[in-house]
This record gives sequence, C-alpha cells and structure tokens, in this order.
Amino acid sequence: MTYVASHIHAAAPQADIDLKETVASYMSASLITLRPGMSVGRARGHILSQLHENDVPAQVFVTDDSGFLHGRLSLKALLTEQDEQRLVSTMMLAPDYSVEPGQLRRDIAPELTEKTLDIVPVVRGGKLVGALYEREIAALIRDEGTDDAQRQGASLPLDTPYLSTSPWGLWKKRLPWLLLLFAAEAYTSTILQVFEEQLEAVIALAFFIPLLIGTGGNSGTQITSTLVRAMAVGEVGLRNLGTVLRKEVTTSFMIALAIGMVGLLRAWMLGVGHEVAIVVCLTLFAITVWSAIVSSIIPMLLKKMRIDPAVVSAPFIATFIDGTGLVIYFNIAKLVITDLA
Repeated sequence: MTYVASHIHAAAPQADIDLKETVASYMSASLITLRPGMSVGRARGHILSQLHENDVPAQVFVTDDSGFLHGRLSLKALLTEQDEQRLVSTMMLAPDYSVEPGQLRRDIAPELTEKTLDIVPVVRGGKLVGALYEREIAALIRDEGTDDAQRQGASLPLDTPYLSTSPWGLWKKRLPWLLLLFAAEAYTSTILQVFEEQLEAVIALAFFIPLLIGTGGNSGTQITSTLVRAMAVGEVGLRNLGTVLRKEVTTSFMIALAIGMVGLLRAWMLGVGHEVAIVVCLTLFAITVWSAIVSSIIPMLLKKMRIDPAVVSAPFIATFIDGTGLVIYFNIAKLVITDLA
C-alpha cells in the first residue's frame, strides 16, 4: 500500500488554449496522505519516511484506500500530539475548500486571493488527485493577474516571458485586437458623415471632438480598470451592480461638474461663441456620466455570461464611448444652437 500519489491521469480533453489555464496545469501530484485508522505514532513514522521525496507541507490529507478525501490534518498538531495511540480520524478536520483539475484559473483565482490558503486539495469525483501548495497558488494568482493586465491592454496574453517573445510573436498577439478595434472605430467616421451638415453649419463644433471623445474614453478606462480588478479579487459581483452604479454615477456627477466648468472656460477662451461653449459644457457632463454607466454595467454582464471581464479592455470601452459620445454631442448641439434647430 502506498500513500504517496506519484501519477495522475490527464484531465478531460479540452482546447489547448484552456488546458494551460486549468488547475491541472498548476497542481502538484506529490502528496503525503494518511488513513483515518492510523495511530498518531504510525502516522508520524509514515510522514518521516516520505519527507526525502516531498517538501514538508503545513497540512496533510486523510484519504481511504480508494483515494477518497476524508479530511485534512495540521502537521504541527500531529507532531505535538502526546497520545501516540490516538487515531488520525479523531484529529482530522473536514476539507473546507477544494478545487477540481478541470476548473479554469480565472474561476478560482479570486477565492484563492481572498482566502489566503497555503494548501488546497485537488479532487476529481471525490478522490484526491493532487494539491496546490503555496508556490502553485502564488503562480496561479500571478499568471491570472498578468493575463488580465494584457487583455485590458487589448492584446492576447503572451505564452512566454516578454524578453523571450520575438517581434513576430508580439505581432501575432497584438494585430487581431488592433484590427478589431480598427473596425469598431470605423463607425465613428460614419457618425461624422451623418452629422456632416451640422459640422458645416458650425465648424467650431469640430474643434472639440478630440477633447470630448478623449474625456469619455479616459473616464471609462479608469472605471473599467478599477472594477475589473475588484471583480478579479472577489470584492464585487453582479449582485453589487446597484451599489456600483450608485457609487460610480455619483462620482461621475462630481467629476462631470468640474470637467464641464473647465470645458466651458476653454471654449470661452477660444472665442467660439456662447452657444458652442454651452454645448461643450453639457456634452462633457453627459459623456462623463454615460461613460460611468457603460463601464460599470458591461464587465458585470460579461461575468454573468461566464466571459472573462478582462476581455472588455480599456480600448474597447473607449471605442464604444467614442461613437456614442459623438451622437450625444451633435444631438445636444441641435437642441442648443439656434442655427441647427
């Protein structure tokens, strides 16, 4: 009878892109396990006989002869127990948290971050097949954070360290996202064409387009970056959507007031007329609030649909707000400027 797991079967077939992001690719199959019927003295001897093959764990797992997980036992509690005839079953604790080898890294990283565990059992069908120790947990959380950062920058995650990645490799990772963003940004030109008459009638409106869409994109980037990170560590979820909206909309109102006043002052300094200045002020206010609503809702809806919210990168939010911001701008102009009425 052996109590050291030296081999595991491969996880269920998945797409290659998913395999490297599963628990199976991180877990260690090197385990020291005990049986419930072992005495403390026998358990100590067994652990000492295995230490030359394994690192010293903070906890060991208790399984039956078939490998089913029954509990966990602190190594310190085992080594300090005075009664060597006491059974392991009377000392073990129920396993309070476990993962499966096929689970995706992004699904468990928030819990691992929140729980600050030093060892996690990996089970399949109730049987212990491996474990995540401190270094595996740290690597999993680090890799998930790296992937999120790269996705938010509108780039596919790198398969190798940056300095080891060739320019060709970077090209393949970046170009698909840039082409997609290019196609999405193209509708901005369509919107400008639709409002061509307004631009010709009041050419001063064109002066402020970069300022307006830049403000909306920057505001959305701030919110998305903060919110996606909070979701990644388990601080917020769809259940908190109402709270998040209230917080972000309230904040955006205060920001919009300040930016709107600055925009009004800038328009006045350019001497474009009071009507255009009012349009710029009102648009800055509206775009800032609209950006807060969009940036708060979309990542949470994607999370509900089991899509990684990090995919909704800052450039995508900014691109969406660019187009909708122009629609807001020209419609406010039609309401305020008498020549466009």
